[in-house]
Amino acid sequence: MTYTYEYPRPAVCVDIIVICRKSDKTFLLLIERKYPPFKNCRALPGGFVEMDETLEQSAIRELYEETGIKLKQLKQFAAYGDPGRDPRGRTVSIIYYTFLKEQYSPTAGDDAKNSQWYPIEQLPQLAFDHEKIIADFVKFVTSQDL
Repeated sequence: MTYTYEYPRPAVCVDIIVICRKSDKTFLLLIERKYPPFKNCRALPGGFVEMDETLEQSAIRELYEETGIKLKQLKQFAAYGDPGRDPRGRTVSIIYYTFLKEQYSPTAGDDAKNSQWYPIEQLPQLAFDHEKIIADFVKFVTSQDL
């Protein structure tokens, strides 16, 4: 059965924060976007939720497709959905996160041109509202004493 609606609906996305501590430094995994919008900009791994997936399954799939890192579970952090956050249209993104004990070597795939670790204190300019998401996450982690 196909449904049609007279009103617009937002797309649902997932983005993933992957953190690793190494030599008393904290690193964040970012991708370099292969396609517009924000082509060649750094961003959190992520993408659109497919119709037959749970949100967490989508996040696990997107992380694997864009970085080659395969995980069994992620934790949900927050949702971001301000109008204008994505120039392609109205999107709502559910943010997931994980802390890794080792710094896996990522391999870019799907719509990521590159994926690599960055010191969290020295992040490049980021696509979409990912700078705000990361800043909010850092505040969350600091306040939770995780």
